[in-house]
Amino acid sequence: MPKIKTYKGAAKRFTFSAGGKLRRLTQGKGHLKRRTPKRTKRLFDKLLTDESNAHRRQVQRLAPYIKKGE
Repeated sequence: MPKIKTYKGAAKRFTFSAGGKLRRLTQGKGHLKRRTPKRTKRLFDKLLTDESNAHRRQVQRLAPYIKKGE
């Protein structure tokens, strides 16, 4: 069987924890940060865990070769 194509956008945005939970960065980190306080910018670096099984399955379909436990 051929390998499944990895959707690179999903592979760059999501990771999995060692327990198999979906992890992602917060939104709003892209641009327009000049007047944003340093504390707020620091909060953008936090990884959020997504508990939804539906989101986890969807990301696994889009990027089946994402490494777990990193």
